[in-house]
Amino acid sequence: MSTDTLQKSAPASTITQAAAGALIAAVHTAAARIGFTAAVAVTDPGGHLKAFDRADDTPFLTAEVALDKAWTAASFQTPTHAWNDYLANPKIAPLASHPRLMAVGGGYPIIDNGRCVGGLGISGGSYEQDQQAAEEALAAIGYERPVN
Repeated sequence: MSTDTLQKSAPASTITQAAAGALIAAVHTAAARIGFTAAVAVTDPGGHLKAFDRADDTPFLTAEVALDKAWTAASFQTPTHAWNDYLANPKIAPLASHPRLMAVGGGYPIIDNGRCVGGLGISGGSYEQDQQAAEEALAAIGYERPVN
């Protein structure tokens, strides 16, 4: 009989509330510089909402879109803009009907020390503006830039 014990769980890596707040503030700063207002959602690695903020004059639909972008990014640990190419593949295309899958730029996994600790979703500008604000905010806080 082996003396090794079965590890039944692993310590969960998740974004802290303080880091989520700092990330939201960094997004709003980037969005203002770029020229738009945003809804910003931050999830834990399981896609559950950790923090959220929507600027006063941002349309209400942006709230749901931002959350779905964060959920999609955390779920597959890949930026949401990559999904446009993925969904062109007929073997993956059926996922397009999933109600939360958001194949629009502006969602990124939050990567810290090589591990996904959450998802970031931004909505309010064009997909290019949302994507740019996400990249700037992640860099400002010191998160790794995901590949894709």
